[in-house]
Amino acid sequence: MATKALIFDFDGLLMDTETTLLDSWRSEWRRHGLELDESRFFADHGGDTTEEQYSLLTAAAGPGFDRAASHARRTAYRKELHAALGLTAGLADWLTEAEGLGLRLAVASSSRREWVAGNLARTGDLARFEVLACGDEVAGHKPDPAVYLLALERLGLPPQAAVAFEDTPHGVSAAVAAGLRCVAIPNPYAQSSRFGHADLVLPSASALPLASVLERLGAAADAQG
Repeated sequence: MATKALIFDFDGLLMDTETTLLDSWRSEWRRHGLELDESRFFADHGGDTTEEQYSLLTAAAGPGFDRAASHARRTAYRKELHAALGLTAGLADWLTEAEGLGLRLAVASSSRREWVAGNLARTGDLARFEVLACGDEVAGHKPDPAVYLLALERLGLPPQAAVAFEDTPHGVSAAVAAGLRCVAIPNPYAQSSRFGHADLVLPSASALPLASVLERLGAAADAQG
């Protein structure tokens, strides 16, 4: 079946918001003379871990910890970091190439729609995506395939007609469970050895032109047909 659409994860794939998240929490821990255990920071699912992270920081900081002040300070700092954040290296070229090939574009993210749309609007890229499917619109988070199934439903396409792009093992699992072929670009905090279930693994979107990626998937002829 001809490839008609590309479905991208957002956090860590389209934009490196994983690093700004880590930096904001690292800053808060250091403010209290503590070091964040980064080896335990990223969860193996797409759900929100804010409550878990604050529980750990509250216990470590001890009496007198002001969560409200910490949250306001941390989110303000992360907003500053985002002001200079654009698409991940190579992704803008891929999107332009996809448009030239006549491929439809979508996002499937476990994050809230407001977050995804707001960041894409800030960089002027929101209009490029025909469909957004987000975590606050489904009951399950990745590795649950619900958000990918929603994206396919909104595109009106079967999974065989689309390719997914992910940066985490649980994201790849969600895409595969939805019946999609999946290209993985591991983020800096994911173990590359855990992406064996992806159809193709790349070091970055700058590694290959999109047409070459599709060719490796055996989809180039379909995409142009």
